[in-house]
Amino acid sequence: MAVRFTFRQLEYLVAVGEVGTIAQASLKLNVSSPSISTAINQLEGQFGIQLFVRHHAQGLSLTPGGRRVFKEAQRILADAAALSDIADDVAKRPGGAISVGALTTIAPLLSAKYRKSFEAHYPSARVSLFTGDQVALFSRLARAEIDVAITYDMEIPQDVHFEGMIALRPFVMLHRDHPMARQSEVSLRDIAGEPLVLLDLPLSRDYFLSTFRRIGLVPNITDRTNDLSVARSLVANGFGYSLLNIGTDLDLAPDGQRLAILPISEEVGSVTLGLATKQVGVKSAIVAAFFDHVRAEISAHGLPATKTR
Repeated sequence: MAVRFTFRQLEYLVAVGEVGTIAQASLKLNVSSPSISTAINQLEGQFGIQLFVRHHAQGLSLTPGGRRVFKEAQRILADAAALSDIADDVAKRPGGAISVGALTTIAPLLSAKYRKSFEAHYPSARVSLFTGDQVALFSRLARAEIDVAITYDMEIPQDVHFEGMIALRPFVMLHRDHPMARQSEVSLRDIAGEPLVLLDLPLSRDYFLSTFRRIGLVPNITDRTNDLSVARSLVANGFGYSLLNIGTDLDLAPDGQRLAILPISEEVGSVTLGLATKQVGVKSAIVAAFFDHVRAEISAHGLPATKTR
């Protein structure tokens, strides 16, 4: 049989058990005596036991079974109060655990740095880091496995809130000895016929290909990889050029070969880097603090180890 009772009924039960009369419980809770009496009767009917012995002109005393229920009711009310305190703490004070996801392509540049600076500002915060492609990050948000995703404004689901932080134009990545490597910028019209090493990640690949389509070009794709480190190595060893969402100052491939990373001369649009969360009415204090922190870091310092134009 399903047992249905309210916290208010338990509150009335505990008050009567503590003071011994309905009249005194009424004064303590500022509730009418009939309301308390009705609640006690309802609980006895629901539980199928007598909770109190009624003494004429001497109040009420708990039965042995009633005392056990009384003690459990006290515990339930205390746990509910503690839960309310935790929720209040989460809502108002930036501390505790926060799970942050970041795109695999930008995680090495941003996630550890922002974790370090955020935990320095909020010593009671504990940041857990995860990486994945755009689709994987949105799936983690939907399953509440992460609180925040550092990502781009591409194909944002309706149930995800995205706040842009900085607009980024794509860059070209070349072998250090490529004939165009000493230029200040590279024209896609000049390089489109050469072998392209495509960073083949969900949504990112469509963005890179649309960069060519905007100016009526079709690239010559000869290699595909979903690993940015592999793309950097392939380019550094002369297998082609590649496109990046972020122009980085880091010009070494994993195998130590040199790279040249240059802006694109044509107007090819941009993507916006920002933070995404599950669509909720009010952010928790720690999530709101993380948004404010990243926004302030980008405003003051830009993105770590990146080129700007």
